[in-house]
Amino acid sequence: MWKNRRDRRRRRFLFKLGLAVGFVVVLWIIGLFRFVDGVPAEVVDATTRTDAIVVLTGGSRRLGESLELLSRGLAKKLFVSGVYQNVEVRELLKVMQRSPGDLESRIGIGNATNTAGNAIETTVWMKKHEYRSLRLVTAAYHMPRSLLEFGHTMPGVTLIPHPVFPEKVKQDYWWVWPGTASLMVGEYDKYLLAWLRHWVGRLLEKVGIAAGAGKGTAKTGI
Repeated sequence: MWKNRRDRRRRRFLFKLGLAVGFVVVLWIIGLFRFVDGVPAEVVDATTRTDAIVVLTGGSRRLGESLELLSRGLAKKLFVSGVYQNVEVRELLKVMQRSPGDLESRIGIGNATNTAGNAIETTVWMKKHEYRSLRLVTAAYHMPRSLLEFGHTMPGVTLIPHPVFPEKVKQDYWWVWPGTASLMVGEYDKYLLAWLRHWVGRLLEKVGIAAGAGKGTAKTGI
């Protein structure tokens, strides 16, 4: 009798666990498709001038596009975020087969190793130059996470997304292309982790503020 009860409880528990896991999986899949739908398919604003152009390294098309935007006068300066410390501006221009000219003095470089680092070092650079707007150049699939990180570190700065579109990334019917599907899933998971990190950070800040206020009230009462 007791064994039968334990078996029934175990089956109910496993059934509820299965429902919960299935629910999470369905939510994850829905979120994935919504995330990919939010990946830009074109450059919406290609003419607005900003204080700076910021390019996140990771592909030659990104740097080439950002140099083209700079040469067209769409910003005062270009910041290349994510370059190794021993890479200089002249070397970058040489790689991109451009004549240094006056562009060299208008380009700054960083050495971040991830998207969160890109946002942090760009924030420092923007504050140094007292800039309030930037055009963000990166791959289209990378843009949602980049905007999330940059919006978190510099909430008062105007961000204009300027996506580039790698040839190997097939955004149309992405689920039938294994390489693109894997890329989108990876970006989606990274986006969720970044969002969770920021959410937890804001929660801890609120808790810390509440705790500090409580201590202050206690001291005042004494």
